[in-house]
Amino acid sequence: MIFYFSGTGNSRWVANALGITLGEPVVSMAEELKTGKKEIVCPLREDEKVLFVYPVHSWGPAVPVVRFIEKLRLTGYDKQPVYSVSTCGDECGYTADMMRKELDKRGINLTEGYSVIMPNNYILLPGFDVDSKEVEEQKLQEAPAAVAAIADAIRENKKVNIYKKGSLPGLKSYCIYPLFANFAIGKNSFRVTDGCISCGLCERVCPTGTITLADGKPVWSDTCVQCVACIHRCPVRAIEYGKITLKKGRYHHPDTKQ
Repeated sequence: MIFYFSGTGNSRWVANALGITLGEPVVSMAEELKTGKKEIVCPLREDEKVLFVYPVHSWGPAVPVVRFIEKLRLTGYDKQPVYSVSTCGDECGYTADMMRKELDKRGINLTEGYSVIMPNNYILLPGFDVDSKEVEEQKLQEAPAAVAAIADAIRENKKVNIYKKGSLPGLKSYCIYPLFANFAIGKNSFRVTDGCISCGLCERVCPTGTITLADGKPVWSDTCVQCVACIHRCPVRAIEYGKITLKKGRYHHPDTKQ
């Protein structure tokens, strides 16, 4: 069973690639959370592997991933192997350790944590932007080999280090991430420009139901988790975040259709 969360398509691509290689079904955490169930029950086979594939947000797991785990109950769980596969633009900090602690609360043991470097997409703060086209293409070219190595390690039950912790992981994961999770989530400065064509795609791709349409134009509520799906996947670049994103690039995984 592969549970994934994705905004711009990076983690979904990784999840699907691993699902094909490992022969495991792929389940969207966002869709499960949208049901509003107090408990998300998923039965496991005796020989099943469990993977969580998700993006790193500010050196920690994307907030909806934590919310999903808090509701998750794996029936038939009897120490089957469980893996964390995080996608990040450059480094993950202590994201895997944070996932381990969240899973421990549910009586689930994390077997190993891996990471896959993918193109950057966080553009909502000064100093953050998408990669250059050259770097983006290089990361996309190298990603399949990284995913294949992870799949091989899981399939063969091999101990390998496929995880990019980066520099100052303690500061980033245990100081900066809590600030992000506590103060950035919910509040947002998204706005729509006159270029909006009222296609409604932003509403459809929003994983938290934050966006609704009023007179054909998107309106953001206070449930935003900064997954950046709306701003990157708008087909006419009609969404901005205050003035911060005016001159910044846009990105979504090439396999993700608008």
